[in-house]
Amino acid sequence: MKNKFILLLFLFILNGCIGTSSQGLFGTGVSVAIDPRSLGTQIDDNIMQKNLTARLLLENKKYLLSVNLKVLDGRIFLTGKVDQPEEKLNITKIAWETKGVRSVRNNLIIKEKFNFKQSATDLLITSQLRTALILNKNIKSTNYNIDTYKKKIYIYGIAQTKEEQKEVLKEGKSIPDVKSIIASILLVEDLRIQKN
Repeated sequence: MKNKFILLLFLFILNGCIGTSSQGLFGTGVSVAIDPRSLGTQIDDNIMQKNLTARLLLENKKYLLSVNLKVLDGRIFLTGKVDQPEEKLNITKIAWETKGVRSVRNNLIIKEKFNFKQSATDLLITSQLRTALILNKNIKSTNYNIDTYKKKIYIYGIAQTKEEQKEVLKEGKSIPDVKSIIASILLVEDLRIQKN
């Protein structure tokens, strides 16, 4: 049984490495060609993400579905839901132990009773913002990930300019029923290594 689990884990990690060049690190269609990070940084981030995913999976298999993570320029962003506050702290510790990490932003939420209306509202907010970013010609929408929880929007990504960064926040604020926006938007100029 243990050998099957290790083989499954290896195939999962290997499959993720293969998809990097065609689908991108974000999993939303960002390709290597349009990602503003250098190829080396993209590879480093992808390795960090796979390493952390594997460590979380070994810690508890349920984290595969309940915890979302992104790595941008050595910065780890965590979202999702956990059962206990201790789990949130432990996941933060594991993230900080990842080789090459520069910072950890933990936006994990402690689970509550499922609320269909809340979930539907959050999904609608996410969809509205995703559509607004796609339609705005001043924003490279593929460089952003969006999560919404209890009408709070979490935006992760890389902006080409400060104007684009402001435009993304403006689009988020224009959506009805949004309580707040928690943005982790890096500027291309702030990346450790940029494309030539």
